[in-house]
Amino acid sequence: MKFDYNNMLSERIGDKGISMSQLEAIAPAIKKATQAMKEKRMAWRDLPYNQAEVIKEIKEYVSQMKDQIDAFVVLGIGGSALGPLAVQQALNHPHYNELPREKRGGNPKLYVVDNIDPERLVYLLQAIDPKRCLFNVISKSGSTSETMSQFMILQSILEEKLGKELARKHIVCTTDPISGNLITIAKQEGYKTFYIPSAVGGRFSELTPVGLLPAAFCGIDIEGLLEGAAYMDALCSEDDINKNPAHMYAALHYLGMTTGKNISIMMPYVDRLKLIGDWYAQLWAESLGKKYDRKGNIVNVGQTPVRALGATDQHSQVQLYAEGPYDKIVTFIGVDEYHETITIPKSYSDMPSLGFLGGITHNDLLQTQQKATEYALTKAERMNLTITIPKVTPQTVGQLLYFFEVATAFAGELLDINAFDQPGVEEGKDATYALFGRPGYEAKKAELEAAPPKNPQFILISENHVDDRAENRRL
Repeated sequence: MKFDYNNMLSERIGDKGISMSQLEAIAPAIKKATQAMKEKRMAWRDLPYNQAEVIKEIKEYVSQMKDQIDAFVVLGIGGSALGPLAVQQALNHPHYNELPREKRGGNPKLYVVDNIDPERLVYLLQAIDPKRCLFNVISKSGSTSETMSQFMILQSILEEKLGKELARKHIVCTTDPISGNLITIAKQEGYKTFYIPSAVGGRFSELTPVGLLPAAFCGIDIEGLLEGAAYMDALCSEDDINKNPAHMYAALHYLGMTTGKNISIMMPYVDRLKLIGDWYAQLWAESLGKKYDRKGNIVNVGQTPVRALGATDQHSQVQLYAEGPYDKIVTFIGVDEYHETITIPKSYSDMPSLGFLGGITHNDLLQTQQKATEYALTKAERMNLTITIPKVTPQTVGQLLYFFEVATAFAGELLDINAFDQPGVEEGKDATYALFGRPGYEAKKAELEAAPPKNPQFILISENHVDDRAENRRL
């Protein structure tokens, strides 16, 4: 992986950039954060090395089950959905589910149900045969309302269609090994279960069975993912920040935040990595967006992550990046080699505005547009940096995932916050529990009921009878 941060620095973009003296000024904070990363050695950092038995069990289970099913369906939300989706799009055919089974390597289709919009599940059930599916329920606590409600609905459907004994074979759980509702249910019902290490949080769990099991069912080289992560771990264990790309990424963003760069744009120039942006958005936002530092001071820190795709969003967002507020840092992700090459015909050579395209490849066109956008932003004195991988493979995807996880944790150390909790998320969860009358949340319910009512003066209601007019047209 190549990490180029030239365009973050003042020698490239003038006083809108970061000077070497600014980096030197935070050297004590960098040293302290580096030591903290060593002392804490979070459990997810050992995942590339300690899962040989897990990999063996996953492969045996996939071998046993894959020919018995047409689809593998993930029930999860947050990291339990974003990670599997990002890896699937990165490493499999973009129209994987539409291919005949033999062109999928004999592997089942993959569906990820990551929301509780009622239409979502109903329409999925119209497209699949539950009797030919394996449903992977992913929840560490087993109290995630969205996931567990999906599970309860599908459990009921399976048991009605197949009976309890056969239905059991169509559900596999991924959860905490010790505590929580889902491990209790799995043991009680006799479901096959894989475990998320207790010390690994959801948004850092893609390299556990959360992501490895769906990937394996879709024929992805899960050992390659871990090999890439291990390679990146070695790079990210360097004390010298000039040799540690993840620490440098975090330090540059930290300095950017101190000067109002409160938006982090993730802009891959390869469709395969588009959903890496979605996965990154949760990782960066949920980890770093915090009200309090570790001393209890109100700091309200963090960056808002935005997902973009080159060249698509050159035509929708780059205008803002180039001429809007100086509040963004853009991360480009490029590749040296695409999986396919397509050449533009030498048509319309008499039209200069089209003729120049003849004979070049889409590969060259996309890479050139990435360079041109980077140049345009740099000329406009906008902070940007570029990550380039040789090709999208299991190893390089493993590198990218691990790189951003380490960068996130290191940024948390520099900000002196807890990057591994999510109290803002818990507040919304608690309010949901209270509104539905879940036992233990009576005080929260009373708090909600005591909130002042909304003023109807500020609620606009349209009464233009659009539906009536549509019905008249039909008649």
